[in-house]
Amino acid sequence: MFTIYILRTSSNTLYIGQTNNLEKRILEHKNKTSKSAKYTRYFKSFELVYSETFDTRSEAMKREWQLKQWPRVKKEALISENNNLLKKL
Repeated sequence: MFTIYILRTSSNTLYIGQTNNLEKRILEHKNKTSKSAKYTRYFKSFELVYSETFDTRSEAMKREWQLKQWPRVKKEALISENNNLLKKL
């Protein structure tokens, strides 16, 4: 099982990643280990605001790439589950 996830940082920016172990990955980010994303190390804190699971890494990577191409307003609509706005964007 593979997961794509979105974190909201303490500066209200969004970070999108993918992993095969979400709990472990979140701990890596929180502990600012060498395995955590350099981007997330610059912020005091963050919260998990969205996740989706996939059967294969390939599917997760395709979705991660897709979400990274979206404008912020569309990402926010996904996070807030505003399906009407998502369809318009």
